[in-house]
Amino acid sequence: MTALFYLLGVVAFVVAILASIGLHELGHMIPAKAFGGKVTQYFIGFGPTVWSRTKGETEYGVKAIPLGGYVKIVGMLPPDKEHAGKVEYDAGGNPVVTVRKSNTGLFAQLVSDARAAEWETITAADQGRLFYRMDWWKKVIVMAGGPTVNLLIAFFIFAGLFATYGNPAAQVLHPVVSHVEACVVPAAQDGRVCTRTDPVSPAKQAGLQDGDRFVSFNGTPVHDWSDMQRLIRDNRNGSATIVVERAGRDVTLHTNTMVTPRPTDVNDPKKLTPVGFLGVSPVVSYTTGGPLYTLGQMGGLAKESGQALVTLPVKVWGVAEAIAGVKPRSQNSPVSVVGGGRLAGEAASSHDFPLKDKVASLLGLVAGFNFFIGLFNFVPLLPLDGGHIAGALWEALRRRLAKLRGLPDPGHVDVAKLLPVAYVVASFLLVMGVVLIVGDLVVPVPLS
Repeated sequence: MTALFYLLGVVAFVVAILASIGLHELGHMIPAKAFGGKVTQYFIGFGPTVWSRTKGETEYGVKAIPLGGYVKIVGMLPPDKEHAGKVEYDAGGNPVVTVRKSNTGLFAQLVSDARAAEWETITAADQGRLFYRMDWWKKVIVMAGGPTVNLLIAFFIFAGLFATYGNPAAQVLHPVVSHVEACVVPAAQDGRVCTRTDPVSPAKQAGLQDGDRFVSFNGTPVHDWSDMQRLIRDNRNGSATIVVERAGRDVTLHTNTMVTPRPTDVNDPKKLTPVGFLGVSPVVSYTTGGPLYTLGQMGGLAKESGQALVTLPVKVWGVAEAIAGVKPRSQNSPVSVVGGGRLAGEAASSHDFPLKDKVASLLGLVAGFNFFIGLFNFVPLLPLDGGHIAGALWEALRRRLAKLRGLPDPGHVDVAKLLPVAYVVASFLLVMGVVLIVGDLVVPVPLS
């Protein structure tokens, strides 16, 4: 049964991500067609085609490797200056002047080949529908449409979660017992079943019960869980007189706390410090909020994601070191879609999570992936969507400056000149993807 729930979690996550990819590409395709552009392909996945069907001028399909998707918008790359405005067509409307030329430089040749490949599919009838000839603001809308869809998906999922389930990142710990530990288990083995050699927990000895609300500890009033936690830890292995509210009346209990190594640093959960230990868990609730609260939380998450993007190469290198066995994998290291699927499967198959927690965990993962993918695609580098947006904005700016200075229109921005940058970025993304996928298979990040 556990294996079945694990599989269901993985499948649900993969289906959700594929749906997100499909919607991302629709975010590009719909405005492109609305502005008169020609879209010849809409595919989810890469590699060999598994299924496709042509409707109108667009081929829709699914490819074998479900790690992304694309839409083919005709005319993304303009011809170079030598051929601009000089491309001629035969009676069938096909170009008869090649835009490919021989170059001595590797990148120059790649750029030339990319232009040629682009123009081999363009006919005379397409001249008014080429992407590079669109107004700059239309280009921005088309290219921003995809990542914007991802951000909207994230917003609606987060908004639904925060309004109903609450925000797991904004926990409120109440001074009420949710669980009493039967024994004292070392922190490194937390969660395992008690054995005969494990000492009975002080909370069990005191007779604490689920639902007890702490009133005082050794005569000191308890107002919230942080008060109770501090008093327990500072008590070390001393005697403890605990007053709790149970069924509407105060009950006094007696026990002795004991010293045991426990995680006390939220930034380093593996760091253990000997502190006083009672053996209870508090009732946890999550902060709820509406759309404005969601926007505020996403703003904070955007700031954290921006910082994470800056350190992404370092973190990917850390995953590579973990694969090589140089050091353990960090709990906060990035994961691929494979890692996300594993986390979804672990959450779905966990016996410690109620069903609503499992659903919330899956939705949170999907929202998080969409949010990061949306932000990442706005990075102003080709081949990311942000690279094309930056090109369109630069085109608008330099045309405006030329007009103000009385200079001739500089024309369209030639994004093909930035293809060498695109190749370098694409190579990094490919290497990063391989490292993260291998890492998620060999040294996966645990759920907790």
